[in-house]
This record gives sequence, C-alpha cells and structure tokens, in this order.
Amino acid sequence: MSDFDRNVAARGGYAGQAVEVDAGLRAYMIRVYNYMAAGVALTGLVAWATFNAAVVTGPTGAITGLTAFGQAIFSGPLTIVLFLATLGIVFFMSFRIDKLQPSTALMLFMGYAALLGLMLSSVFLAYTGASITRTFFISAASFGALSLYGYTTQRDLSPIGSFLTMGLIGLILAMLVNMFLKSSGLEFAISAIGVLIFAGLTAWDTQRIKEMYSVNDDGTIAGRKAVMGALALYLDFINLFLFLLRFMGDRR
Repeated sequence: MSDFDRNVAARGGYAGQAVEVDAGLRAYMIRVYNYMAAGVALTGLVAWATFNAAVVTGPTGAITGLTAFGQAIFSGPLTIVLFLATLGIVFFMSFRIDKLQPSTALMLFMGYAALLGLMLSSVFLAYTGASITRTFFISAASFGALSLYGYTTQRDLSPIGSFLTMGLIGLILAMLVNMFLKSSGLEFAISAIGVLIFAGLTAWDTQRIKEMYSVNDDGTIAGRKAVMGALALYLDFINLFLFLLRFMGDRR
C-alpha cells in the first residue's frame, strides 16, 4: 500500500506528498523496530537476572542446585501462572488494541516481554552462556536480513504468509504430540521446520507492518499500529532464536 501511494504521488506530480509518505513511513518503521528491540533487550536482561537469582553455583561456577525462587520458577505452579499470564496479555492486546491508548499498549507489551524473560530464563539451565550469545547474534543477523527483504521486496508475500500461518498451527500440534512421544527424530524435524516458518514469518510480517502504515493516521492510530507491529516482530525473533538454539546451542 505504501509503495502504491508513492507511485501514484510521483505520477501525479505530487512530489511533496511522496516525500511526506516516505518520511512518515520511515519514522513509523523506526518506531516499530525500536519498540521491538527494547522488548528483546528487556527479555534478555530479565532472563539473565532471573537465572542468576534462581541457581546455586559452586566454586568453579558450575550449577549445583536451585534456590527456593528457582524451584518456584522452573518447576512449581508459578510456571503455569506465567504461561497463562503471557498468553492472556497477547490475546488481550490483540482483541482490545482499538480501545487502548498507545502508552497503555506499549506498557502491556513491555510487561509481556518481562514475563517472557522470566519463562525463558530456563534456557540458561540447558545451554551454555557462550552458545546462547553466539546463537543470539546469528539470529539477529538473520532476522535483520529477512526483515530487510520483507521491507524492500516488490513481491506480494500474502500467499506465503497464509501458508506459514497454517504451518505454524501444525508445528504447535506436532510439539504437543512430541511432549508425549519424546521422539528425537520428530524433535529434529520440529526444530528445522520452526526455523523455516519463523524466517518466512519475519519477512511477511515486515511487509504486512509496512503496508499497515497510512499517511492519514493520527498519532493514536499510528502508535497502536507501531506497538502491534513490534509485538509481531518480537515474537518472530524470539521464536527464531529458540529454534536456532536447538541446533546451535551447546548443552550444559
């Protein structure tokens, strides 16, 4: 939609309008990426702080046990509460975004990122810090390239997006089944498919977020769109990182 607006403006001689759309779109996308990056940073900081508060280490730095807080976070009923809380925030934002102020939506997004950080602190129990750091930077580079493609391509990614959405549903069902089967072969397939799905979703979501922009949006509508766009890209990045970690992470 944004490309269409610029082309129409150029053909009609409205150079000033084209410049306004370009500047507005650029500012809107920067806002989306800034929100998304802030959410990822908050998740990482909370996850690291939670891990350090949850484990007991020996003289060599090896993990020797869990604190009471760690037992509650990693194995107690609080785990279910955290899962339901994060799920509830996403559904609430999705269904009520038209009624929320941008500042409230942003606060909910940051709250979601913090709660997810509590849940994801468990990855530090399973993988070494060096492999987590390495995978994070590889994920960031991959995400950047995929998002850039989604932003610049002239190809309509909507059909791919619909296919990936259906694939995501199938992936979730496969993960639920494998919780009972505990098949290593199925686990490998899930990890590989997960990387491909969220790589594709990153490009598609970027294009979709770009097309959501309208020069006629007021500050409130643009703010809501920016927060929801940031949430979509945040989820793409986090899931891409987690599935890559299954391949590249060195287990403790």
